[in-house]
Amino acid sequence: MQTAYTNMTKIALAVSLALALSACTTVGQDFKAPANVADTGFRHAAGAASEAQLPVDWWSIYHDETLNRLEQSALRDNPSVKAAGERLLQALAQTNTARASQRPRFDASTSVSNSHSSAKTAQGMAFGGQSISGNDVEVGVSMSYEIDLMGRVKRLVEASDAQALGAQADLDGVLLILSSQVANTYWQLRGLDAEMAILNGALDTRSVSLQLVEARFNGGLTNELDLARAKVELANAQADLYEVKRQRNLLENSLATLIGKSPAAMQLPVVTDPAALPLPPSIPVGLPASLLAHRPDLISSVAGVRAANAQVGVAEGAFYPSLQLTGSFGYASEKLRDLAQGGSRQFSVGPLALSLPIFDGGRNQANLDLSKARYAEAVANHEGKLLTALREVEDALSDVEQRKLQGDAQAVSQEAAARAYLVARTRYERGISNYLDVTDAQRSSLAADRAAVQIKTQRLLATVAVARSLGAGWQPEGELAKLAKAN
Repeated sequence: MQTAYTNMTKIALAVSLALALSACTTVGQDFKAPANVADTGFRHAAGAASEAQLPVDWWSIYHDETLNRLEQSALRDNPSVKAAGERLLQALAQTNTARASQRPRFDASTSVSNSHSSAKTAQGMAFGGQSISGNDVEVGVSMSYEIDLMGRVKRLVEASDAQALGAQADLDGVLLILSSQVANTYWQLRGLDAEMAILNGALDTRSVSLQLVEARFNGGLTNELDLARAKVELANAQADLYEVKRQRNLLENSLATLIGKSPAAMQLPVVTDPAALPLPPSIPVGLPASLLAHRPDLISSVAGVRAANAQVGVAEGAFYPSLQLTGSFGYASEKLRDLAQGGSRQFSVGPLALSLPIFDGGRNQANLDLSKARYAEAVANHEGKLLTALREVEDALSDVEQRKLQGDAQAVSQEAAARAYLVARTRYERGISNYLDVTDAQRSSLAADRAAVQIKTQRLLATVAVARSLGAGWQPEGELAKLAKAN
């Protein structure tokens, strides 16, 4: 018993020394955040950069209750959100698996057996040609623990933690993309509503014009060609209305899918007032360097770089010794009633096994080279994603700027086209000109009205693109916030 105690003491001292060494040594390099961009400002941003930020429910800036309801439904019921949530749970489970490697493992076991040996074996002959039979009852606990000498397990846990952070940021990214898709689809649908209202008005106008031409034709004041032109214009307007309705049905089906509903269960009332399409709101724009703190895809990319860096440490750890401690304690007896007696106790401490790789055919070096290449790839991919994010912001800001100028120019065209139609119709009613001038003016006026609505829709879509490219009010929390501040 004294010998066992002495051995346990020696092993405990060895373990303590190993733990002290592992606390001072960790394979691999500590993570260093990739370089960020300078705060030089965005080229197409109007005015100075603002410190204001969009709210988390960024779509509320449009002040549209229907849009608010659709966004909330999508974030709750969309299958992509549910799938991203399950991927996050998987990453967290993998992290817990990695963390379990840092703690000892205990296993309980129990067994009951009956054996009868042959009397003709060497063992049986040693006992005078007798067989040995009896029962064995065992109950015990075993323990195994890898002492993290060089911090390999620590780096493995670090990599798993980074992957979990990336999965969390990916979930937030899915929410961001989904909310922008809902807003995009909704404003396209409302833009088609405005076009339908314009086309319905054009149908009414063309119906009145056709009645006027028919009356003049019946009175001998005009020819059959003018009557045919009036009928053509009415039919063209009706065909355009059917096309717009077709496009609206497709958008309505797409919107139903985004909010997690069957298209058959989705029907949004048509807004019949073309003036109901709102003006685009202003979006606060910060500095380029702030993108990293407000875009979940960039935070996910940084987490991937951190995981790749930790995997380099894991690969380096394969070159160093590993220390494994095992032990067991339990009771064994022939009879169950004797199992708890002191003489039935059995235990073992050790072995304290130290293994050191000597020759592996270059496998460890190849794994290290692979990990370093993956880390370099992750850094390069992150740089590409950062440049893409900057381009998306500049593109969206340029769209906002140019669409506004386009809208101002189109307003002038719209007013002139409306005036031209009024003059052409008046001249025709007075018999000064033929109906061809009226049809040309009608087409120009209708095209100008529809173009104005389309530009207004595009201005709304441009603000959605700006919001999405800036992160749309996303605020990282917990470890994600620390990862964002590190950059």
